[in-house]
Order: sequence, then C-alpha cells, then structure tokens
Amino acid sequence: MSMVKVTFTLDDGTVAEIRRTAARLGTAQSQVVRDAVAEYAARADRLSERERLRMLSVLETLRDAPVSRPAGDVDAELRAVRSARRRGGRRSSG
Repeated sequence: MSMVKVTFTLDDGTVAEIRRTAARLGTAQSQVVRDAVAEYAARADRLSERERLRMLSVLETLRDAPVSRPAGDVDAELRAVRSARRRGGRRSSG
C-alpha cells in the first residue's frame, strides 16, 4: 500500500483521542486515523436513525392513504407498461 503524507488541522481533544487510542492499541497514530476514516466511510452510506424514522413515517403515510384506483385498473396499466417495454417502448417504428 502506498502512503501519502498529508496535513490536517485538528482540535486538541481529537489529537488527544488519537494519541490515547494509538497508545492503548499499540499502533501508530496514522493507523488509528486510517481505521477511523475507513469505519466512518463504511457508515456514511447508511441512514441515520432520524432519516430511517422519517422514511418509515413516509411509507406508513402512503400505506394508510385511501386507495385512489381500483386494483383492476392498476393491474391493467401494469400489463400495458410491460407490453410496451417488450415491444421496445416508444421506439416503435409505426
């Protein structure tokens, strides 16, 4: 693995945490930072608890909304869409 030397400005508390963690783990401070960044990156794409609850609320609102069309109409529209896709959609040569 190639390494690149970089410079960041961190507050005293963060630097102290990095140093304590490195000492406790018996590893280099730069390894602590690499591990922390990797862990943060792995979690960054996940929803926060607040976002998850908001999305669940939206889904519950949709679930509880009154039905706007009969199921037969929806099924007919889905059949028409699938049929159009099999024929190439709007690219028909008619």
